[in-house]
Amino acid sequence: MTTSPASNVAFASQKSLPSENLRRKKLPLTEEEVFYMNCRAAYLTVFKSSLENIISKDQLYLALQHAGRNPSQKTINKYWTPQTAKLNFDDFCVILRKEKPTSKAELLKSFKQLDVNDDGCISHTDLYKFLAKRGEKMTPEEVNSIINLPDVNAGGKFDYIKFCKLYMMTSGQCLKTALEKLEADSKLRCQQFGSHMEEFSERDSPSVPKLSPGIRRQSDQGAFSNKGDNRASLLSTVRKFKASVSCTISMAANSNHNSKLTEPNLKDWRCAQSRGCFFLEEDGEVVSHQYRTHLARSSAVYLTIKPLSLSQVEGKLSRWLSVDTALYILKENENQANLQLICCTELRNREVFGWTGELGPGVYWLIPSTTGCRLRKERKPVTEEAQLVYRDGTGQLFLTEEFRAALSDIFEVIDLDGNGLLSLEEYNFFELRTSGEKCDEDAWALCREHFETKKNELTRQGFMDLNLMEARDLEGDPRDLWVTLHSMGYDAALELTEACPFVIDLYAERCEPRTKAVRMEASSGQLEKATCQSVLRQGEAKAMAGCEDIIIHTRSCGFRITSVIENKSDNKAIIHVNNELSQNCVNNRGPNIFAVEVAPHSTMVCQHVMPLNERQEWTHHCVYSLIS
Repeated sequence: MTTSPASNVAFASQKSLPSENLRRKKLPLTEEEVFYMNCRAAYLTVFKSSLENIISKDQLYLALQHAGRNPSQKTINKYWTPQTAKLNFDDFCVILRKEKPTSKAELLKSFKQLDVNDDGCISHTDLYKFLAKRGEKMTPEEVNSIINLPDVNAGGKFDYIKFCKLYMMTSGQCLKTALEKLEADSKLRCQQFGSHMEEFSERDSPSVPKLSPGIRRQSDQGAFSNKGDNRASLLSTVRKFKASVSCTISMAANSNHNSKLTEPNLKDWRCAQSRGCFFLEEDGEVVSHQYRTHLARSSAVYLTIKPLSLSQVEGKLSRWLSVDTALYILKENENQANLQLICCTELRNREVFGWTGELGPGVYWLIPSTTGCRLRKERKPVTEEAQLVYRDGTGQLFLTEEFRAALSDIFEVIDLDGNGLLSLEEYNFFELRTSGEKCDEDAWALCREHFETKKNELTRQGFMDLNLMEARDLEGDPRDLWVTLHSMGYDAALELTEACPFVIDLYAERCEPRTKAVRMEASSGQLEKATCQSVLRQGEAKAMAGCEDIIIHTRSCGFRITSVIENKSDNKAIIHVNNELSQNCVNNRGPNIFAVEVAPHSTMVCQHVMPLNERQEWTHHCVYSLIS
């Protein structure tokens, strides 16, 4: 998202307030602890408990306001889509982490770019042009609401210094009021909130909660989880467990020569190919395309998913080619909300994961999945930013060769049917990913008028020219171009590090399969349900000794292990997970020791585990303990 005065209507909020009256411990609160305290305070200003869900846009807007934000309608729509039914406390924390507050200095710096006279004021005309035309564009109503503020507007000018002071004061007061309410209510203060389990330092009073910094979005079933805490020594010494169960699985080295996936004779079989991409979000969650497939008659089917091969630096293996992929197949019964899990692609041949079998006539959903073990946030900083544009001897602006190569690969990724052209639907998946807005029919007609098209679809050259026009409209300013690149998973060196494009091939022997991408969704939705169903159906179940209502289900398919926690009790359960004795393993949560919280009568995916080195033996040893 481009940084500008319009980056949220709210531009920013006051930074987390380090309220001394909340610090009952001897040691000062860390930045993470202050963040979660603010999350708690804001959420409980609107709801009685953190286990209550946000069920409307109005509730989301109100909770964000109490957290010191003042989101625009566009920001609300980004998190509350037509498919959203509810958001929970963890979702709210994720939103606050994404919509980061801005300092007063940053606000003033953004406005000062428009202050041509350096007198602390901006003309209404210049302000309107900037807010409505650049970055995250504001609506005329939103701009007018700022221009009509009496205390900061006079004589056709906007006093941005007064506005920043007033805004920061208002935002800070909202958060301060929420924190004071939390402090005044002892029951709320001692309550455990969402999946952010309470833990205590050996030097702290055991009656005072300390918030865990981990966070992860939830499934529609109401399961709660977090990424846990790296402080293994603290967790191992102060936790008291009242039940536990251990699981040990030893796996042989996987050789690429030992193929389990065998391709049938596909002569005369009809094929439908679809492309898509896994995108890694700021909070570590994975978002991907999902597909709807129609089979007119019963048919033998051969289905595969694998990373999409794009241009690569010679001699350097692209990171996404080693990312594991999978595909869940669900049957649609009566409506899109009623989906029945059929199978998952658990056979493998090198980087290809597949399934073969018989499917009856009807509508099916194809839901791609990756464990997240090998698609992770890039930790190595890039010191030098790649150049995106340059000017020739005449001063004319052009795209660099490196940027054009990246755009060509992006074209391959968003060309979902692989026909070398972009339809309006395909282009809108790209627009929603990079800007949060769709291109309407009128805008698409203008696009076809000014850029090269075939069969009413945009060509690769037309896509390049469209981006060149944007660069020239911005007079070479690369910030908006970087927003697009970062949204598509590219780092500052123009390497694809936080996305994994994939290709799906569906072969049917007796009919023509029809497949279409219908939406993009996070792993916490239907995919979470499908994963839980698959593991419960085929995995090994172990109840915790001393607590038979907590069951650990573990499913191994040779190249990955997935565990699901089922809580049959009437109370939420906090489970301590310890993988320290595992060898040659990596899990999707990161640390070897973490904790998750499972709501009553629900299931949740606890972790995925894969080998660090597939050519070596690996052993997964995990102890699951119920925290008293």
